[in-house]
Amino acid sequence: MDQVVETALGIIATEGYDALTMRRLSAALDTGPASLYAHVVNKADLDELLIGRLCARLTLPDPDPTTWRDQLRGVCEALRDQYLQYPGISRAALAMAPTDLEALRVSEGMLAILLTAGIAPQRAAWTIDALLLYVAAHCLELSVAHRKAEDGDEIWPADKTDLLHRLTTLPATAFPHTTRHAAELTSGTPHDRFDFTVRLMIDGLA
Repeated sequence: MDQVVETALGIIATEGYDALTMRRLSAALDTGPASLYAHVVNKADLDELLIGRLCARLTLPDPDPTTWRDQLRGVCEALRDQYLQYPGISRAALAMAPTDLEALRVSEGMLAILLTAGIAPQRAAWTIDALLLYVAAHCLELSVAHRKAEDGDEIWPADKTDLLHRLTTLPATAFPHTTRHAAELTSGTPHDRFDFTVRLMIDGLA
């Protein structure tokens, strides 16, 4: 099973998540589909194993009510960094009700952090769902943009300078706030924006 999961991750790391199919994985393992299905039921089963493997790499902190915000952000950042190593893999985490023990370990750890901080169980549960959804969506957006650039697709705007120019040259009468604050609208790196959004979500619980 380890060889199946690691081979699948290797395909995603070099070719992207869209390249991973059961047929592609069988070829990489130099085996037939029948042999592969002896280890995994289907693609959905494989997806859960992949997300579980990435979750297994996360080190969860002992819940501390004095630093719970930093602890929760740290978990989100660690998961983000795992997803970004494997372009598009966060798509596998979307609309997934995890049963893999390692994925459940991460949500259990996040729940423990929030409950220790005095957050009500219902708010804590929905917060975990929202944070995990945002982390997955953020990483998926970056992977889609990266894949388009690699494929030579026309991307507009091509970079931040192009976007800033486009916003500042809009008709000021129709877009007074956008033209005036174009610099703010286009500022920050993806990590800056990730950190801001995660902080905003967590701080809103207090």
